[in-house]
Amino acid sequence: LGTDWSGRSVLVKTIMGAKVSLTVGLMANVIAVPLGTLLGAIAGYFGRRVDDVIVWLYTTLSSIPGIILLIAMKYAFQDVKVLGLDLTGIHGIYIALGVISWVGMCRLVRAEVMKIRELDYVTAARAVGVDERTILLRHVVPNVFHLAIIQFTLGFVGAVSAEVILSYLGIGVAVGTPSWGTMINSARMDLMVGRWWELTAAVGAMFVLVLALSLLGDRLRDALDPKLRNVG
Repeated sequence: LGTDWSGRSVLVKTIMGAKVSLTVGLMANVIAVPLGTLLGAIAGYFGRRVDDVIVWLYTTLSSIPGIILLIAMKYAFQDVKVLGLDLTGIHGIYIALGVISWVGMCRLVRAEVMKIRELDYVTAARAVGVDERTILLRHVVPNVFHLAIIQFTLGFVGAVSAEVILSYLGIGVAVGTPSWGTMINSARMDLMVGRWWELTAAVGAMFVLVLALSLLGDRLRDALDPKLRNVG
């Protein structure tokens, strides 16, 4: 893949960029999936005022375009440190993506839990006096784990794409950190002088990773979703 304008290996930068993208995808979903699962289960099971508050919260977040909210949060994290972590750089991306990415998971889990809470075994547990929190944690939440696994995989795609966009705009990873977004940004002007390989490497690597993660998510959904097991 040659070298960039300063003589650095494009292959090494591409591999290091993959590490950054995978780390961002992992950490963002570690925050978003449990948060969305918990809030969705609580909203779907208890309903009423609790459900109204959680629905209002994720509806409000959904009304703001995701990329604008990400950019706003990244600027809000400038020069902010929490527990020794500098949120100006990549740690801020983890938190920003995690905070805005739980909405889809919350909606899925809420809808599923609203159906599960009316099933016979949940009604029987409630009839014999089992505590509501025990029913929720032992009998309801385990039946939505397949949604969490699927969403965790599919959430990688959005997180990787968002990190590349933010880094391309110059508000993502810290200066000097290899990233596909910074590679694309620095290679824009290289096209004018015929140096196409850095841009091609970054875009090609991103395409392969996103395609692989999308296929994996689809296969997991086919394998784990009870509604799709007997379809085909």
